[in-house]
Amino acid sequence: MSASTEYIPVSCEFHDRLEDLATLRKQASISFVDDGGAQQQRSAVIKDVFAREGADYLTLSSGETVRLDRLVEVDGYKLADFPPDCAI
Repeated sequence: MSASTEYIPVSCEFHDRLEDLATLRKQASISFVDDGGAQQQRSAVIKDVFAREGADYLTLSSGETVRLDRLVEVDGYKLADFPPDCAI
């Protein structure tokens, strides 16, 4: 998956759960697909959830930034279980 792939907005409910985790500063298990298409796993704190240039991202305590539509699962919540219902 290249960095230029069009952003697909995530569910408002999933986005809200990410913001809740960021507020709690709780260690979370995070699975995502990297730029090369490989699935990655991290245990990290979500430091921030933000929008930039028409896409939403989160920053991890590891220093990594992940686009929200590349997330697979966060703290037991699977992105696929939350159908897109709005753009943030």
